[in-house]
Amino acid sequence: MNALQSFEKKECEKLLMNKSIPEFVAGDMLKIAVKVLEGEKERTQFFEGVCIGRRSRGMGSSLTVRKMSFGEGVERVFPLYSPNITIEVVRRGVVRRAKLYYLRGRLGKAARISERKAFNRSADPEQSQKM
Repeated sequence: MNALQSFEKKECEKLLMNKSIPEFVAGDMLKIAVKVLEGEKERTQFFEGVCIGRRSRGMGSSLTVRKMSFGEGVERVFPLYSPNITIEVVRRGVVRRAKLYYLRGRLGKAARISERKAFNRSADPEQSQKM
């Protein structure tokens, strides 16, 4: 590990001490709260949409979120380790790809992603007997 990688790792750990980043993958519906400064005032702006991609590059990690706003597709790229955002997972989606760029060309029902059902095998007694 060179000096730059070790520095980035220390900075990531320092940022994660103050906030936690939830586990999420592409296809999950995310609600991102962004702190916006307008003059002297600070407000929180929410952006809720589907995560269509995640980029893991140390401190340069980012996520792309897409939502439909008045019939138009809107995408925003957020830096993952920014102190100005908080991420909340609204629901989990069932997808088989890491990047969901194909959603850009789809409208209406074709652009929907089905919800992933959480299933714990150890909690179901029937399943544990079959194994």
